[in-house]
Amino acid sequence: MKNLKFLVVEDEKLAQKVMAKHLEEYVVDFAETKEAALHKLQAADYDICFFDLMLGKKDNCSGLKLIPPAVSKGAYVVVMSSLDSEEIVNKAYESGCHDFYVKGNEEANISAVLARYQQKNASANAVTVFSEQFITDDPQTRSDILEVLKYARSSLPILILGQSGTGKTCLARLIHEHSGRAGQFIDINCSAYNQELLEAEIFGYKKGAFTGAYENRRGKLLEADKGTLFLDEIGAMSPDMQTKLLKAIEEKSFYPVGSDKKERSEFRVISATLEDLQKLLTEEKLRFDFFQRIHGFTIALKPLSQRKSDIFPLISAFTRTSKKLSFEKHARTLLLNHTWPGNIRELKRFIDVAAAGDGMITQDTVLRHTAQAMKTERQSDGFLAQEQYDCALAKGLNGAMEKFAYEVIKRSLLQHAGKKVKTLKELKISKRMLYSTLRKFEGKKDGIKI
Repeated sequence: MKNLKFLVVEDEKLAQKVMAKHLEEYVVDFAETKEAALHKLQAADYDICFFDLMLGKKDNCSGLKLIPPAVSKGAYVVVMSSLDSEEIVNKAYESGCHDFYVKGNEEANISAVLARYQQKNASANAVTVFSEQFITDDPQTRSDILEVLKYARSSLPILILGQSGTGKTCLARLIHEHSGRAGQFIDINCSAYNQELLEAEIFGYKKGAFTGAYENRRGKLLEADKGTLFLDEIGAMSPDMQTKLLKAIEEKSFYPVGSDKKERSEFRVISATLEDLQKLLTEEKLRFDFFQRIHGFTIALKPLSQRKSDIFPLISAFTRTSKKLSFEKHARTLLLNHTWPGNIRELKRFIDVAAAGDGMITQDTVLRHTAQAMKTERQSDGFLAQEQYDCALAKGLNGAMEKFAYEVIKRSLLQHAGKKVKTLKELKISKRMLYSTLRKFEGKKDGIKI
């Protein structure tokens, strides 16, 4: 966004200085008359044009005549005028302008224009966004991300929900990259610290503030000045810490631990959690006032098990600059049917391990990984996976048991390349159960296609 080129058509010197101040990080040309503006429009291309309408004391809204030629050259045209009668506003939009603002609140108006322009560009550059920055072919995920990018240039806090490994940090970075903020992207995992250390990490501290504080240290809030502070796993933050951080977010000022000198930081907050939001609020692990402050816009990322179309695009991205892999037919089927409890992080680990071996990924390669993954999931989350529990709540216990039986049968058939005799023996079930289950879920008698 910093390479944008602006044309500001304004005849008042003071107004020019105001616009120059708020656009100081960009390339800006100024024109004071309609003739000068037309000359500049013919000589150069501009991304965004700001037009006053009255260019001189006796001028009769000649700025309106600049709108069509600017639009015809692909510029995003914004009228910023002291004239705001209904007739004038209608004429401006009929001439092709994109936005109309009344003078007097330039900082907020320019910020809003840049946000809208960013939204327009995000949609136009969706191919780049989803092939390089956040890789997904899933229509709902693409739609959700384009929606959240509308607010990238605003100061609106954003809350990202999703299981571990679904790309929450990647999305937070993407939002920051599209924000145009001059500062850094600073992230901190709240679950990685006890509460005393978390306070010191976020607010910073003075030498001697506590045992081990041998020197002054800047906190994450100062590091994120004019940038983005990403708070991952906010559910691990104590209510007392939430209260302190809430005050800092509201006032954009705080005291480092052990200091009586207030510090200021213009940071933007993006938060994330893998926990159930309603449960956190109900159990009062998340203060409602803190929640209200951090969830200006909320986006939930789907697990990889619900984004199967992303598996092979992600694999292509993981191997873009490294060893290329080939997948046997049965291996591809197994990868698409695996539940991926570790989501994208698990897929990346699998590819790293697979790439260390043969370039051809076979059914056995995938089976070794999925067997270990299922074992790890049972050890970490009990025998019952969250997905199975959610299914039981949605379909009832009998429906969930039928679905579970189908998934087990399907998995066994995949592992045995469709040989039903081996599946019947392995699972100790009758032909009647095998065929009735397949018929119920797939509408055919002959089992699944391999």
